[in-house]
Amino acid sequence: MHAFTTLTATAAPILRANVDTDLIVRIERCTRVPKDELGQWAFEMIRFDAQGLEREDFVLNQSAFRGAKILVCGPNFGCGSSREMAVWALAGLGVRCVIAPSFGDIFFSNCFQNGLLPIVLPVDQVESLQASLTATATAAATDGGQPQLSIDLHRQEVRSPGGACLSFSVEPMRRDALLKGLDEIGQTLQRGAAIDAFQKRDRIARSWIYL
Repeated sequence: MHAFTTLTATAAPILRANVDTDLIVRIERCTRVPKDELGQWAFEMIRFDAQGLEREDFVLNQSAFRGAKILVCGPNFGCGSSREMAVWALAGLGVRCVIAPSFGDIFFSNCFQNGLLPIVLPVDQVESLQASLTATATAAATDGGQPQLSIDLHRQEVRSPGGACLSFSVEPMRRDALLKGLDEIGQTLQRGAAIDAFQKRDRIARSWIYL
């Protein structure tokens, strides 16, 4: 799993609440598309029209936000079904961080298993970030610039285009795992010596279990 430490990148506002996992990636794609190809189908229903052409009104198709690695979204992002493929699709699209007032519980957990950082901020702060990104994009339209945010997981801070610094909090074990690039298997393997020692003791204490 890719570690997450700091990130300064283009950020895009997605101005809708209750973006569910089906909107992030359709169920048909989950059964027919390999994991490393799901990114091309992220947000398919609002990203493309019936002919498969990009919709100009979808934020990630606009030059100011194309290639965004950070999404600033509405409440209850990632609600709906528990499909982990929604996180895979976002990661395949290049997204490393999603900021929202709230998340679907299972989606939130799946993010940490795949190196994607979900940040919870109060509604007013999220709306302020969205407004700042939109304003920065409008101002930079003439020179082709893109609005950016800076994320520092060590300090647990988000810095906006206007210079504002917002604090967030990540549960310590999850934060440590992201900083080190460890999923649950990786965390378990770090305790390999302790596991081996336990098994040696247990083979003596309960030898019948290992027959």
